[in-house]
Amino acid sequence: MTLPIDPATIDPDEYGEKQVVLEMDHEEAIEHVREVCTDVGFGIPVEFSPSDLLNEKVDADRDPYYVLGACNPAIANRALEESLQIGGLFPCNMIIWEEDPGRQRVYHVSIMRIARLLGMAPDNDAWSEILEETGELTEKTFEKLQAAETAQTD
Repeated sequence: MTLPIDPATIDPDEYGEKQVVLEMDHEEAIEHVREVCTDVGFGIPVEFSPSDLLNEKVDADRDPYYVLGACNPAIANRALEESLQIGGLFPCNMIIWEEDPGRQRVYHVSIMRIARLLGMAPDNDAWSEILEETGELTEKTFEKLQAAETAQTD
């Protein structure tokens, strides 16, 4: 299989990669990210712990790993009007994993940007507006997460 793009040559900004490290316990980080997402305009319709599931089902002994499925319904609706395929990437996930006890990484990539890179979404003005809006919400989310982390370390 040949990818339509070379992942090694893509700037993380092109696919909307964002990450921050939070110095707090895992459960506190999950709650904090959930609150920040809600504050900036994302709902959380889906959430689960792959680590809990895998530890239970296949005795994986995984460190804490949690997925918050963030969604802004108005933007999601507009995205579906432009590309029904985008639903295959829904929701926008915020991943929280424990790097060390008391140290959590929060990670996100833009499904809207990835859809455009892969040709699943149109290259038109409507999609550009969706990218701008979701980008602003995500930027606000990570600014707030970074600000909280900076305040904790000061």
